[in-house]
Amino acid sequence: MRNKEKLQKAIELRHEIHQNPDLSNEERPTYERIIKFLKENAPSIEIVDKGYYVYAIYHSEHPERPRIAFRTEVDALPIEDLIDEPYKSCKPGVGHKCGHDGHAATMCALAMELDEFGAERDVYMIFQPAEETGDGARQCTDFITDNNIAEIYGMHGSIDEDYGVVQTKAGLMNCASEGMCIEYKGVSTHASLPELGKNPTLALAKLALYCDELEKSEGYKGLIMSTVCYMRSGDPEAYGVAAHKGCFQVTLRGSIEAEMVDLEKKVEAKAKELAEEYGLGIAISYSDRFPETVNDPDCVDKIFEACKRIGVPTAVRPAAERGSEDFGHFAKLTKGAMFFYCYGKDNPDMHSTEFNFHDEIIDRVIDIYDELIKMY
Repeated sequence: MRNKEKLQKAIELRHEIHQNPDLSNEERPTYERIIKFLKENAPSIEIVDKGYYVYAIYHSEHPERPRIAFRTEVDALPIEDLIDEPYKSCKPGVGHKCGHDGHAATMCALAMELDEFGAERDVYMIFQPAEETGDGARQCTDFITDNNIAEIYGMHGSIDEDYGVVQTKAGLMNCASEGMCIEYKGVSTHASLPELGKNPTLALAKLALYCDELEKSEGYKGLIMSTVCYMRSGDPEAYGVAAHKGCFQVTLRGSIEAEMVDLEKKVEAKAKELAEEYGLGIAISYSDRFPETVNDPDCVDKIFEACKRIGVPTAVRPAAERGSEDFGHFAKLTKGAMFFYCYGKDNPDMHSTEFNFHDEIIDRVIDIYDELIKMY
């Protein structure tokens, strides 16, 4: 029987985290709230503070049994929070618009459940930073290797199904992606004497057209995408000066990580070729790197079975999510699976100013986690 008083404490924690959001790689205040909460409300749970991330451990009387882990994210987004609630974000331009406040509170609720009722095997709970930028899980992989984690699960939200439906699938769950930035540097000249300068505009235009054509390439086994996100040449309102510097940003995406890497090599080669053609300096950098996330079939079967036992409706996700998830770093090191808990098709989309996590989901996801813990 769930302790309703403790469940309410988890909901109140969710509201507190929502009201005080922290961006990726700035999550320390959120960690302090979580650590304080667990010490006060789940005293038997061990807290391991790694500085960059935090995890908690329930030590059972059967340490020889396979160790199970659950992942939650804690970072917010640089998006205004426009919900009409007393716990609306107090930080202008920053909001929990992806539900990570609810995910973190759910993990704390699980910790309280384990503190009160126990379990038949050791349970590990990681509070991970920087999921939104792809920096987080990659720097927390020692959590898996140091603790000999046998299987790991992660939950996220979706609006693809009716409210309360759990979606997952075996195999590819999320595409790999990365952000690529190409900066060109030419030579400045008066706009009336363009032949004396080196202008990157045509190189940028040709690069954009190349990325468009690249998406239509044959020979790839999976989905590939090269989406131009930003392009700039010259300075605004500088009509007397020919453009002499430019920036090009593209998101590369692939349902097969190796094919995304192939895209990267092709775009980089083309960018360098155009730099040489137009006599430009070039600098290339990368950010927001996400691996492919591949769900282990056995773990997916366990998710469906757990939901069946407690009467949660399920659906096989028809295709991999184009959006990326850094959970894939963990899934490369041990068995694991992600699942989506659906907010309903009419719910505001995630990463929108109106999005807000549903408090009642906490209770239902703990039920799923409880069943997964029993399956060893």
